[in-house]
Amino acid sequence: MRCPMLLTLIALGAATLPAAADDYPSRPIHAIASQGPGGLSDLFMRALGDQIGQALGTSIVVEDRAGAEGTIGAKACADAAPDGYTICILPGEAIVINPIIQPSDFDPSQRLVPVARPYYLTQMFAVSAALDIKSFADLAAQAKTKPFNYMAPSLSKVAFMEAFNKQNGIDIVRIPFKGGGDAVNAMLTGTTQIAIFGIGNLVSFIRDGKIVGLAIDGDQRSPLAPEIPTFKEVGYQEHIAATFFGIFAPAGTPKPIVDRLNAAIVAVESKPDFQQKFLINRGLTPVLESADAFSKELVADRAEGRAVVKASGLYPDVK
Repeated sequence: MRCPMLLTLIALGAATLPAAADDYPSRPIHAIASQGPGGLSDLFMRALGDQIGQALGTSIVVEDRAGAEGTIGAKACADAAPDGYTICILPGEAIVINPIIQPSDFDPSQRLVPVARPYYLTQMFAVSAALDIKSFADLAAQAKTKPFNYMAPSLSKVAFMEAFNKQNGIDIVRIPFKGGGDAVNAMLTGTTQIAIFGIGNLVSFIRDGKIVGLAIDGDQRSPLAPEIPTFKEVGYQEHIAATFFGIFAPAGTPKPIVDRLNAAIVAVESKPDFQQKFLINRGLTPVLESADAFSKELVADRAEGRAVVKASGLYPDVK
């Protein structure tokens, strides 16, 4: 038989969670952005933070912790106290792919709790305009005689490039990068000739004639650059996993607080003016779903991620 005092303590402990959510937040919230300054997630988190901070009656302090394709930011977030005062925005790569190709004692599925999936990211295959390349056939022809390199933030796009290399008997080499701003600078200075990156980072340079877009992922053309075809339209029929960013909190963060954060994020993203300015105009597709829905979808995302890793042929030890 349980001790009456123990039962009383359990009841009191359970009763404190909704109260904690009611009182939350009582101080500023720390938000970790896992890309460098000027990257899409950095800019989005600052815009979102301004508005959800107003809605919650506090401020959101954004800190950039770039590196290791989001894993550095993910670990910093996971190590914080699970009290709702630390959140982070991470690329799907850090949550879905990195734990498969670099297994370690850090497991984001155990160390982080999903709060919201704010958006999917439309990515574009772009080349420097200085190359005078108008198609993938042009690129393959030039790459047979010239050394080219490329940047890609997600393994599904790396898998595309590896298949493209193999199909055409060429060797376009992948170059590491830190974030969106770093990628754009490399393209503009000519140190890297090719990028598969968020269209929001590159569209202004397409309009200025400095960069040429050959294709975008997704099922439809982007309203930002409707002249650029999809990968399927140029003949690539293989499935390319969609790129997303997620907002997370340290594991153990009380569910009422997670739900309150999610509600604030969804409410802000539901505003037409916010959607247009900070999402659609940057090549981002808003996602308005609960934390529970996001958590369930991550299970399928991880299964798809393992299939992408195997298909890439880059990690033969992955089963």
